[in-house]
Amino acid sequence: MLRAAGLSRAYGDRRVLTDLSFAVGPGHRLGIVGENGIGKSTLLRLVAGIEPPDSGSVERPDDLALLHQEPPFGPSATLGEVVETALCEVRAIGAELEAAALALAGPGSAGLVAGGPGLHTDPATRYDLALARAQAAEVWDADARAQRVLAGLGLAAVDPAHPTGRLSGGQRSRLAIAAVLVRRPSAVLLDEPTNHLDDDAAEFLATSLVDLPGAVALASHDRVFLDEVCTEILDLDPGLDGPRVIGGRYRDYRAAKRAARQRWEQRWLAEREELAELRAMLATGGSARAVAPGRAMTDRNKMAYGRQGDRVGQQLSRRVRDARRRLDDLEREQVPRPPRPLRFSASLAPARAGTAQQPAAGEPGSTRSIGQHTADGTAITVRDAVLPGRLHVTALDVHRDSALLVSGPNGSGKSTLLHLLAGDLAPTSGSVGRARGLSVGLLEQDVGLADDARTPREVYGLVAAVARQPVPLGELGLVAPRDLDRPLRELSVGQRRRLVLALLVVQRPDVLLLDEPTNHLSLTLADELADALRPSDASTGAVVVASHDRWLRRTWRGRELEVRDGRLLG
Repeated sequence: MLRAAGLSRAYGDRRVLTDLSFAVGPGHRLGIVGENGIGKSTLLRLVAGIEPPDSGSVERPDDLALLHQEPPFGPSATLGEVVETALCEVRAIGAELEAAALALAGPGSAGLVAGGPGLHTDPATRYDLALARAQAAEVWDADARAQRVLAGLGLAAVDPAHPTGRLSGGQRSRLAIAAVLVRRPSAVLLDEPTNHLDDDAAEFLATSLVDLPGAVALASHDRVFLDEVCTEILDLDPGLDGPRVIGGRYRDYRAAKRAARQRWEQRWLAEREELAELRAMLATGGSARAVAPGRAMTDRNKMAYGRQGDRVGQQLSRRVRDARRRLDDLEREQVPRPPRPLRFSASLAPARAGTAQQPAAGEPGSTRSIGQHTADGTAITVRDAVLPGRLHVTALDVHRDSALLVSGPNGSGKSTLLHLLAGDLAPTSGSVGRARGLSVGLLEQDVGLADDARTPREVYGLVAAVARQPVPLGELGLVAPRDLDRPLRELSVGQRRRLVLALLVVQRPDVLLLDEPTNHLSLTLADELADALRPSDASTGAVVVASHDRWLRRTWRGRELEVRDGRLLG
């Protein structure tokens, strides 16, 4: 069982989580969703025990595995060593079962034994406990399971002696997932597990998690994956009742989220209207005669008319007192205005023709200005370009209004293709031609900036100062107002990546190359960016997207390419 009670966590004066409680039972799989920086990764670290909460408590099994966004092994470790380390606990359970069996069969087995998990336990009980643990860990299937997991994640062909530092980023991520699945722990925590998975690997992971008997909690932006795996969703975004768990699949959560947002807006509007009415009443009322019966005295009975006026005055005074109490209550307890969600509001159209100063090379989000020759209307032309052992492109034309989606397994060469188009890599044979004065922007999977003390506003200001038609950072919808003046090193991976995307968008390059652009984006922003990337009647310039996002690819309407085994297939 995973159980959190009253968890709160703050970093300095920034509160991330407040009084959060939830429980995940065996066989249940909790999806954690919310805006970037809302606290998903923080929550997983608290539940894993990697860092302590400021208040609250966590109940977790001893056998718990956490999958970080960054692989936990060093570059010198080999694939075989990573797998064997993952099997250490399983091996230990098997060794304990053998020791318990020997103690049970040996002389004096009726007495107590000491040492290991069976300390001060009679041999029969020790053996029963060890057997139960071995069955739960599927000890006898461990080696075969390791091979199935490696195959399912596309790593079966990798030499066990291959150093992990020489694997692609996607392969290292899949190896980290394999290490968790091979262990088959009692509880699993995963942070963005599908970021570097292709379709086959994502489907294998989804099936493996559904088959786990223990509790699972995961943070993910992958809508298809959440819908396939989760039995409940924990929404960390602001709500009327704070974070809450919604039962059902992701599609059920989305319906409940829309209904809850509508109720919040309706209640806020109703209370706002009531506040205005109460204030107006108190501003104009307060005397009995101001809202007296409103008719003239007709029978000259001054006494009766006065008594009636007194009664009205008493009623009005009571209403005024009630109104003041209600106003005080509303002003003290009125529901806050529903926060406006971040909206991707940028134009992806290229800047007008002309030469503009570019940000310094090496700055995050800097574009490349390239001056070669291509045919009219073509931005980039590739002919028989070869990068030995990595990529072979027979022919590719990227026109100025192209919208290309590149898919393919991890390690097949998608990122290499984008770097080739960007001019970062030169082929050993063949040619890559680019239009004169062409500006190219590339969003890489790893944007760095983890140790940068500058703020998003400072970095963006350097780029916007030399960009054509700069747009204020806050208006792009990619960086939340609360994060504009925080040091980059304090932001999450997703927040830093969104800043770099903003830097590229404001420069409006002729060709925008995006490597897994929806990774680390909130679900809403991923939808909106995907809409902006899809081809439309209005020219958006050339966009080349490499993505594993199954939802994006299922709804893509432009041209699709596939990279497989280092070859580009049209």
